Amino acid sequence: ETKEGYPAVKPPWGTLSALNLNTGEYEWKVPLGEFKELKEKGIPPTGTENYGGPVVTAGGLVFIAATRDEKIRAFNKRNGALLWEYDLPFAGYATPSVFMLHGKQYLVIACGGGKLNTPSGDAYVAFALP
Repeated sequence: ETKEGYPAVKPPWGTLSALNLNTGEYEWKVPLGEFKELKEKGIPPTGTENYGGPVVTAGGLVFIAATRDEKIRAFNKRNGALLWEYDLPFAGYATPSVFMLHGKQYLVIACGGGKLNTPSGDAYVAFALP
């Protein structure tokens, strides 16, 4: 770890990756998470250490929180393009849950924080998908 608290290796420090299970090759790999203070200096996303997994919808969206920057993100399953992100009240170190109710699809994430020097909390955040 550096004196500023960053990992002492070259970024990315956390990634989201898609593997082709037929070939074992990467389809895509993108940095997952960022440090606000580095972003403000114009440094591209570095990724952060992360805890928690993704969930994939039938419509081709990959949802994941897992990062110390307290965001949840949606990526395109085919190419890894970031489609959406949202600031959570606390870091979501959990795998999101997707479910249907009365024909509407929802996404829920537990936001407990507490790891990686992030504040602890006790929130659940739910989203209705269009």
